[in-house]
Amino acid sequence: MKGLTGLLAAIVLMALAGCSTGAGSPSGDASAAGSSAGSSGGEALTVFAAASLKNSFTELAKTYEAAHPGSSVTLSFAGSADLATQINQGAPADVFASADTKSMDKLQQAGLVDGNPRIFATNTLAIAVPPGNPAGIRSFADLAKPGTRLVQCAPQVPCGAAATVIEQQTGTLLSPVSEENSVTDVLGKVVSGEADAGLVYVTDVKAAAGKVESVAFPEAAGAVNSYPIAALSGSRNGAAAQAFLDLVTGPEGQQVLADAGFGGGRQ
Repeated sequence: MKGLTGLLAAIVLMALAGCSTGAGSPSGDASAAGSSAGSSGGEALTVFAAASLKNSFTELAKTYEAAHPGSSVTLSFAGSADLATQINQGAPADVFASADTKSMDKLQQAGLVDGNPRIFATNTLAIAVPPGNPAGIRSFADLAKPGTRLVQCAPQVPCGAAATVIEQQTGTLLSPVSEENSVTDVLGKVVSGEADAGLVYVTDVKAAAGKVESVAFPEAAGAVNSYPIAALSGSRNGAAAQAFLDLVTGPEGQQVLADAGFGGGRQ
């Protein structure tokens, strides 16, 4: 009997030990998952921004990540109208920075904007021409000369809408050979030699110095684009989104934008 009792006790102890090991295993997995999440980096932020902001926001994203160890910023650049459509159709994003107020207004009316957008920059048009300006473009009116291969943004794109305003103000009728969905596409066609001239922003010709030349025209002052930025109501990282907004609208962000040729915003 003593031997049988001892055997039963040993079996019970072994069973208990097995239960303890099984319970500890999920706990260990959870700990490993938490460690993995930590190593992948804190808050993940997705920013949709107008194509003309590519250089500035790429720099600011790095600044943000350096100031928030473990965080990551994913940037998506395109024409403002296209980005607004994507957001309206459910594309996940935390922050939207537009090259015009019209695209932001559409999202605000749809209830997709958290709080009031802030105007953080302004921009005006310039004419980009290939080095040496072979077509001899000297003014906005020259863009309408017969045979001129002009490329500009489509009317629904902020840079295209600004060009339309100047056309109406000056009574100039432009006949572009191509209309693009983003200002970077316009610039690309000038750089590649597919166009004699392209209507882009002053910030674009500055960023492409050496690849294109700039022809300024006074009429551009009649169509200044204001750039609003806002956190989106669907964001899961509200605090991080606000922190990024504060960076863009704060002294450091404003200096980066000024260095790129943008005009100052208003709070």
